[in-house]
Amino acid sequence: MMSVPDPFQLIEQTRIAAWVREDDFAFPVLDAVHVGAIMLVLGSIVIMDLRLVGVTARSQRVTRSSREVLPWTWSAFALAVISGLLLMSGQAGAYAANAQFRLKMALLLGAGINMLLFQCFAWRRVGEWDQTWPPPLPVRLAGGLSIALWIGVAIAGRWVGWTVSAAPY
Repeated sequence: MMSVPDPFQLIEQTRIAAWVREDDFAFPVLDAVHVGAIMLVLGSIVIMDLRLVGVTARSQRVTRSSREVLPWTWSAFALAVISGLLLMSGQAGAYAANAQFRLKMALLLGAGINMLLFQCFAWRRVGEWDQTWPPPLPVRLAGGLSIALWIGVAIAGRWVGWTVSAAPY
């Protein structure tokens, strides 16, 4: 009977994974890029969410804040995903088995679902509340939940760094 290969072992056997594991500079440089990208993601999201919560930028339309901030968010998020996947590749199995990594991924999924629900419901009616102060309660709740989830992602991510050895080889 033929066994199905472990996808995490397959990832760890790639040239990229070997480079991340074996090169003296690959992991630290990728880690610095990942942390920097996450800082930009978290910072830009908090700027936007504080506007949604009704704490900052009272005189600025939400749509204007969105146009100014979200390109930075998405660019930094793409960099964080790419650098995170590269970091994980060197020890994919260890990351997949790590409870803190799974928590980070669950919080990231929660943040994504929160954003999707916000886009599907509240943002469709942004014209009605774009300049309203304070924003409607569902908008403020979505912003507050987003801040909490992204702070959780950051905390869990740092926790991963303390529980998965960077260079066990």
